[in-house]
Amino acid sequence: MGTSIKRDAKVLDAVIIGAGFAGLYQLHCLRDRLGLDVTVLEAADGVGGTWYWNRYPGARCDTESHAYCFTFSQALIDAWSWSERYPGQAEILRYMNFVADRLDLRRDIQFGRRVTACRFDESQNLWHVTTGLGETLRAKFLIAAVGCLSTANVPDIPGLETFEGRWLHTGQWPHEGVDFTGKRVGQIGTGSTGIQAAPVIADTARHLTVFQRTANYSVPARNAPLTPEFQRDVKANFAEVRRIMHSTHNGHAFTIEDRNVFDVTPDERMQIYDQAWDKGGLQFRAAFKDLLSSKPANDTAAQYLSDKIRSIVKDPATAEILADIDHPYGAKRPPIDTDYFETFNRDNVTLVDVRKAPIEAITPTGVRTSAGEYPLDILVFATGFDAMTGPLLALDIQGRDGRALRDTWRHGPTNYLGLQVAGFPNLFTITGPGSPSVLTNMPVAIEQHVEWITACIAHMRETGIARIEATETASQRWVQAVNAAADATLLPQAHHSWYLGANVPGKPRVFMPYAGGMARYRQHCSEIAAKGYEGFALS
Repeated sequence: MGTSIKRDAKVLDAVIIGAGFAGLYQLHCLRDRLGLDVTVLEAADGVGGTWYWNRYPGARCDTESHAYCFTFSQALIDAWSWSERYPGQAEILRYMNFVADRLDLRRDIQFGRRVTACRFDESQNLWHVTTGLGETLRAKFLIAAVGCLSTANVPDIPGLETFEGRWLHTGQWPHEGVDFTGKRVGQIGTGSTGIQAAPVIADTARHLTVFQRTANYSVPARNAPLTPEFQRDVKANFAEVRRIMHSTHNGHAFTIEDRNVFDVTPDERMQIYDQAWDKGGLQFRAAFKDLLSSKPANDTAAQYLSDKIRSIVKDPATAEILADIDHPYGAKRPPIDTDYFETFNRDNVTLVDVRKAPIEAITPTGVRTSAGEYPLDILVFATGFDAMTGPLLALDIQGRDGRALRDTWRHGPTNYLGLQVAGFPNLFTITGPGSPSVLTNMPVAIEQHVEWITACIAHMRETGIARIEATETASQRWVQAVNAAADATLLPQAHHSWYLGANVPGKPRVFMPYAGGMARYRQHCSEIAAKGYEGFALS
């Protein structure tokens, strides 16, 4: 736990909320590059953000490890070696602790501090930030580095409070782990998390029942240890790796092939898909450049992946439930897996189609659907998060004139560049809704935001500007641009996507991330800064 903060402490230059990738780098930039007085408030007892909390079985990143890291320092690159193609939760957490130690960040992080309220005092031009311990900090700038996927979404199913077994959410997993040996386990949810968790749970559980509402595509990860040669090559050529990540649409360390689906013959297309399947991972999306812009092109990938499910899963009825996918490939976050579909060939695994037989209630002894009851000892919710807006709304932020962010976003998030909200001066949101964020390799998006915010604050200090706030006009135009970018793709066609907030009952259905690409977005932000922060009111 960090040391106690006095209620009437000095005025800080900035308070940062969150000690994940974003909070750590923002602290380093403001403290070590600008020499500012900064404190980070973190609800957990350690650094790591989403990787501190998400310790569920099989938790692993879907970005290749050599690209899932900070890129601003060659010294950090040289001093750290990843062990696997796709890093697991424990290794990512070790990496983040390594960064915190190497950059001496902990001395300015207050752990065990959950922020409960943020109030802007217009007369003082200061943010007052209150924690659950009753402490209040005052700062010129407030920077929300709370992540996009940090507010767990537990579905409101009648009877949960009566369940006599144990229930868990994958995003709030016990640090000591969970022993499934001899247990009848139910898993609700088959998105990226559920696809990672099911094979690992099935390994030790007496029986696993998977409740599926929405079937999903998945491509094998082909995870494997990294060779010493590969590790040396990445370190030696990291400038080129970084250049590729900064030039690509999604911030990954691979480029998308410059060809369309129907530029090749059906036989050639099948060969290309086979090679991409054998290589595995998210690079399957890079086989053709029009997979997310053309439905006929996408249909070829969707058919290929559905056929793969049917070839892997031995029971035809189970295979059909898994292959009955209602959205274009890649319109939802495309999972990658290790033996997910193979798991349904095990004798101790059952798949329940809750679109045909909806869950009616959780009973003291299990889950009841319209087709009957399934007795369970443990229930796992792999139901994701109140994504993008949820973590920000949980901070209870009030801006000018007592304006609550919750009210401002009642009909969906409106902001400018995913960086600022009109009516909330000197508040910055890192990878907020309206930025590329979850459609990209997150560390790349985070670094760009942090560096933009840092340069903005430096500019304000140099020119004597005390306040910056996005204008309503610029915000409305940006929301239109975000919608237009999404509509140019197949992304809005996934009606049950958390990109739209569709996994949270009552949440406004608005496409939240910017789909125009990380490289284009980076250029746009740079141009706005070069024009004297066009679209922002500076005073």
